[in-house]
Order: sequence, then structure tokens, then C-alpha cells
Amino acid sequence: MAVTIKDVAALAGVSPSSVSRVCNDHPSISSETRERVRNAMSKLGYEPSASAQQTDQRLRMVSVLLPPSPKEAYENSFYLQVIRGISQVCNQRQVACSVITGKDTAEMLQALQAMSQSRQNDGFILLYSRKDDPVVDYLCEQGLLYVLVGKEEQGSGQTICIDNDNLLAGKEATEYLYQLGHRHIGYLGSERSFVFSAERLSGYQLALLQHNLPLRPDYYIEMESPNFDKADALRELLSSPDRPTALVVSDDMLAVGLERTCSALGLRIPEDISIISFNNSLIAQLNNPQLTSVDVNSFQLGFEAANQILNHADNPNLMATKIIVPHRIVERSSCKALEDDSAQK
Repeated sequence: MAVTIKDVAALAGVSPSSVSRVCNDHPSISSETRERVRNAMSKLGYEPSASAQQTDQRLRMVSVLLPPSPKEAYENSFYLQVIRGISQVCNQRQVACSVITGKDTAEMLQALQAMSQSRQNDGFILLYSRKDDPVVDYLCEQGLLYVLVGKEEQGSGQTICIDNDNLLAGKEATEYLYQLGHRHIGYLGSERSFVFSAERLSGYQLALLQHNLPLRPDYYIEMESPNFDKADALRELLSSPDRPTALVVSDDMLAVGLERTCSALGLRIPEDISIISFNNSLIAQLNNPQLTSVDVNSFQLGFEAANQILNHADNPNLMATKIIVPHRIVERSSCKALEDDSAQK
């Protein structure tokens, strides 16, 4: 079997892109790394192919990976804003940008494998972080450079991560409702395999515990998709005489679906139920009533991710970067202070 650039990278303890740069005498490679790679090439009898030697002469490109989804990811303006931030950096630095996605993980992996084997990429930007993700496993196994917009859940701890402090954001959103007098506070979230939702849920729970409020399992509803036609547990909770007076919602799109469910049940926002959500997307402003939402600065997440992927592509010896992008609560009209003292008990 022919020796590949990945074999050399594995023996030298570097990424395949670093081997390619050694083949092209790229100035970003240190003399120590250069010597280690050349020793590995000599030991394995590796002869650089024309494609390997011309890698740095091609058009530079980064690929953006959306979460596997039949359609929901394409409808969520959070991802569009992140891509806008990525595109601005790529345009400034004259780098092309492609998008990889699929209706499920298998289709995602197929597209990712085709793109990575063509060696057309400087690196990959994942717009999500998910527990036990085969996509991340593949990137790690192949030694491919990638940036994670989210918190690392698997790997060696050397992943480049751009994220918000989602635990703090969840805590502050819950605290906001508490300060308005709410004591019966529920949580509507995406599935917990998505790390951002699990972290926001933890923040919500922490805020309740700090105020000696009970953690009620019936007050937490997990939605695997924004399909509210199947949200029986949510409708049951909202119809209960002991329903929450306020809800923390992990995403603006879920909040819009929640508002419509409330309307169908004759519940008014914010008179009967207050809602605070996340992302501060355009849909939060267009909704009626407008949503109070945690602005996670999605454009900045993309901007930082693109800069980091290109900086690490140019300088393979850089340490893995961890950047926390700040968030803020944008107050609108979906939350109301409680005036009845009995509701606070």
C-alpha cells in the first residue's frame, strides 16, 4: 500500500496540512517541525505527489459545517449570522468559503469525507457542538484542522473553540425572570445532545437552586425538533393549573412555536406567561409580542472562528485557542413583572 501524507503526519506527530507545507517550504513551519517531517518522509519512503506540492498554490478555502438536519438548520437565522461573520473574514483575506451539511449524520460524513480527501480545504468550522459526534470523531482521526463554535465535548482538549458562556447565560436569563417576581419558572430546550442547550439548562437549574426553588422535572420540556404539533408534554404543562408563570427558552425559533401554542390554549404573552429566549435573531424582533432575548453575538462567533482557522492554518504551531464571546439580555415586551405577591411563594 502506498504511503500517504496522513502516514507521514501520524509518524511526525503533526497535521497533514503541516506535511503539505513542509513539501512546499512554507515559511510558517518551524525548523524543528520541518526536520521531524522530513525524517518521517525519509523513514517511510514518502515521495510528495504533485497535488501535495501544489497545495499552497491553490485557492484557499474553509468549509463550514451546519448541524445535520432535514430543514431546521437552514431556517434558523442564528446560523446565517454566524456565516455572515465567517464570510466577512474570508472576503477580507481572499479565502473561499463552502458549506457542508446533510439531512442526517451519514450524509454529512459522506460529504465531509469527499471534501477532505480532495485536499481543497485549509480547515473546517463546525457551527455546533454535540455529544458523541461522529463528525468530530472523523476530523480528529484524520488529523484535520477544525474550529468548533461551541464547547469541546470530545477530543484531546486541544480543539480551537469559540463559544459563549452558555451556563452563565442560562443562569442570568433565569435570574432576570426571578427579579421580575417569577418563582414558577420552566425551561423549554433543544435536545440535550446539543451542548449549548445542556449548558443553558444547567445555568437555569443553578439559578433556581441559588434561590432555594425546587427543580421540577415536569417544568423542563425537551424538543427534538421545532415541530409543535407533537408537543403533547408542553401542552399538558401549559394546561396545568400549576403551570409556570415564565419560561426560559433555549432558542428564538422555539420561543415563536411556544407563543403559538400558548395562543391556541388561550394564554397571553406576557400577561399569562413571560418568555425569555436566546439568539436575539430577526425573528425575535418580528414576533408579536417582540421577544426578550439573550444576544449571543452570533456574527462575532463566526468572525472569531474564521480568523482562528486561518491563523492556525498559517501557523500550525499555535496553541489551541479558546475564546468566549460575551452575551447580553435585550429587553423587549415578552416578559412582565408579577404584581401578585402570592405568585412569588
